[in-house]
Amino acid sequence: MQSLLNYKGMKKYNWGILGCGKIAGKFSSDLVLLENANLYATASRDQLKAQSFAQEFGFEKAYGSYEAMLKDEKVDIVYIATPHTFHAKHALLSLANYKAVLCEKPFAMNKKEVLSMIAKAQENNVFLMEAFWTRFIPSFQKVLEMINTKDLGTVKMIQSDFMFHAPFNPESRLYNMNLGGGSLLDIGIYPVFVALITLGKPENIVAKAMFSSTGSDEHLEIKLEYPAGKVAYLKSGFMCNSFNDTIFHFERGAIRISRELNETIYVKTNKNIEKLKVDDGLGNGYQFEASHVMDCLDKHLIESPILTHTFSLQLIETLDAIRKEIGLVYSNHDE
Repeated sequence: MQSLLNYKGMKKYNWGILGCGKIAGKFSSDLVLLENANLYATASRDQLKAQSFAQEFGFEKAYGSYEAMLKDEKVDIVYIATPHTFHAKHALLSLANYKAVLCEKPFAMNKKEVLSMIAKAQENNVFLMEAFWTRFIPSFQKVLEMINTKDLGTVKMIQSDFMFHAPFNPESRLYNMNLGGGSLLDIGIYPVFVALITLGKPENIVAKAMFSSTGSDEHLEIKLEYPAGKVAYLKSGFMCNSFNDTIFHFERGAIRISRELNETIYVKTNKNIEKLKVDDGLGNGYQFEASHVMDCLDKHLIESPILTHTFSLQLIETLDAIRKEIGLVYSNHDE
């Protein structure tokens, strides 16, 4: 298994951070680990917030508007970390200014928005990728490697949960529908991603949800059905805590990867259970996707060969279908 950090970039890239929230802080602290990443600029609608963020993480410049940073010719790559409902708008704005874009998940609010982003990237010949960091960390790559060897047979069933308790606050991004609130787009997207990356798009979706008073999905249970009886059982929510594991069930064994135990992998064959600990390195794990983006730019690509535009389209199509199944509507983004 080749690490995505093994490559030595041909050039040093200037990164710009669009949106100075919590996730942007984690991402920025990991950028420091990459020799070919230069922490160049931050942008917020609040100049003081941009300056505070830049000072905390060591960026050279701070802008009080997104447009001002995107007009800076020295910015090579923009990491978009604004609330879900702004992803498409800010990605399109960045692409229009010919900036390579790494946009946080969900890529956008629906398929129509994702299609517009991809079209703009292709029109301007500019790189665009969804920031799905778990796809690139060594532990998950190891799981995919074990699945692909078929030593345990074929994956027949997947169980994947992502839940934590979040007290109700109608203004919180977790519950505020104007910010894309709800568990599906915030954390349910991870179990859905796992199913798609291993079993592909389902032929049938069954889902049910419990809603908060704001209309956001507070608890969600999903069943994805596939040919030959393959199935994925997925859960997400803010009502209670969970172990947040993913279990892959095969004919001759099982693989469990535990988010709560630093991505520790457990492999079961018959009655034997082996514990594997893959070194995910320092930091939060975002450095691997950032390194991959710069590798793609070195190769003059506008699309990742690992996390393709086609996959992001399949993901948003599946999320749209789940939303339709449970009746989850974002009035400012749904026709």
